[in-house]
This record gives sequence, C-alpha cells and structure tokens, in this order.
Amino acid sequence: MPDGKKKKSDSRVIAENRAARHEYFITDTYEAGIELFGTEVKSIRAGTVNLKDSYCRIEDGEIFAYGFHISPYEKGNIYNRAPLRKKRLLMHRREIMRLHEKVTQQGMTIIPLSLYFSGSRVKMKVGLCKGKKLYDKRDAAAAETARRDMERYRRSKERDDI
Repeated sequence: MPDGKKKKSDSRVIAENRAARHEYFITDTYEAGIELFGTEVKSIRAGTVNLKDSYCRIEDGEIFAYGFHISPYEKGNIYNRAPLRKKRLLMHRREIMRLHEKVTQQGMTIIPLSLYFSGSRVKMKVGLCKGKKLYDKRDAAAAETARRDMERYRRSKERDDI
C-alpha cells in the first residue's frame, strides 16, 4: 500500500448468540451488513450489545433484525437511538428472496448468530434455522457430554503415558 498504510482486514467478533445453536438446527449462514447510526457503532465498539432473543423478519423485500439490543452510548446525549429499534440488514435482493422462499415454504426462521467487525464495518452473520424439539436438544446434550468424557479420558491416558 502507498504511504506505508495497511488495510484493516481483521474480523473481530463482538457478540455471539450461543442460545441459537442450542435452540435451532442451522442449515445455512449468510453475511449481512447493518444500517447503524454513529452512536450505535461507538456503543458496539464498547461491547455493549446483546443478541439474545433476537430474530429477523422480511418485510417488503427488506430484511430487519428485531430484539437486537445496543445500549445507548454514554456520551451520545440527544443523538442516541432506541436500544431495541428494528435495524435494517443489508443483503443482496436475490439472497433476501431466496431466504423469503425458504421461510414461507419450509417454515424456517432467520436468526442472528454473531456480530463482528470486518475492517471498520459492522457485519452480522445470520442463520437460516429450523427449531429443535426437546428430544433433539437432549440428544445434542448427550453427544456433547460423551465427546467431553472421551476427551478427558484421552488426556488422562496421555498424562499416564508420560
């Protein structure tokens, strides 16, 4: 780059929706930009964001995130926005239409999975999800417990061999 400036290409995760992986089967993931105001970006940089209980809905060919909480920026005074206002996501129209078809025909839902910086821009990873039943959650918990037990056993055997 000229003048010795480096382009930022880091992608730093700000928040994750861990409950989504427990509650849903995630079939596809998409990257979306978010339409934000200046004080919201500053608040996100401070890490005061929560994705729990958030979801996305498609309205009039546009996709919006609901229940996505960004705390007001403490130095923002009159420029702060409502913390739970709906936020428009920026995706290609073809992707939105494809998602709309799957949501209406197959009964799936769109859930925000994580929020991260891509360079200086805030991006959101959204997932096309299908809800888990109670027995699916139990099976997943049992498989995770078995995996952990096998890993502990393997580590203890490695320590004994040394």
